[in-house]
Amino acid sequence: MTARIDILQGDLTRQAVDAIVNAANRKMLGGGGVDGAIHRAAGPRLLEACRQVPEVEPGVRCPTGEARITPGFDLPARHVIHTVGPVYGGRPRDAELLAAAFRASLALAVDHALRSIAFPAISCGVYGYPLDEAAAVSAEVVHERDWELDEVRFVLFSRDVFAAWKHAHH
Repeated sequence: MTARIDILQGDLTRQAVDAIVNAANRKMLGGGGVDGAIHRAAGPRLLEACRQVPEVEPGVRCPTGEARITPGFDLPARHVIHTVGPVYGGRPRDAELLAAAFRASLALAVDHALRSIAFPAISCGVYGYPLDEAAAVSAEVVHERDWELDEVRFVLFSRDVFAAWKHAHH
């Protein structure tokens, strides 16, 4: 059974799914963009839960391309999967790291027997990833195998990001 893929324009923090994905930074202590919005909506317990995630090197709880899971606290989503995408620099490795971030998030959802997951446009904010390229990477990863999920949702905040994802997943 292949997951249903939904592409929506809207607010990721309002999605009633098993997990929403946070485009986090390696420290996992909140930030701007979607990261800040998720922390505000989840409440202060999310920051506390993030602080409990062990550092794998000084100041790094989640290396680029990996993912970690916490409860969702005050969010409608039961969990937050925090992943770190690459800062875009036009290198072939950028696409590998972005794919790894999507893949690690999906794998973590499957490992925790979750059925639905909602993603933002990872790396497309301040990390500067071109929308069309990022959307294409997301489509590739979602279709590379059966992820044993019922639904993979992409919830994009702005019209241009929504349009890029719609085009890549058509």
